Amino acid sequence: MLLYVEEEDFLKKKKELIPQPRSAFIRVKCPSCGDEQIVFSHPATQVKCHICGEALVEPTGGKGRFNCEILEVLG
Repeated sequence: MLLYVEEEDFLKKKKELIPQPRSAFIRVKCPSCGDEQIVFSHPATQVKCHICGEALVEPTGGKGRFNCEILEVLG
């Protein structure tokens, strides 16, 4: 019977207990007008372009469906 936890196993478990976010902010480019804006990766509502109004990201109940070019993931 094991009465102690080895230090290596303890540290491994401790690292797993800290949750990391699965979402991020993303810089995208509109395919119609070329405008760039920052959107959330898991949107609750449809995200439209500020200039032309085209739908850039549609919600899917999780990660959004991107209808545009992804330029950069910010964090």
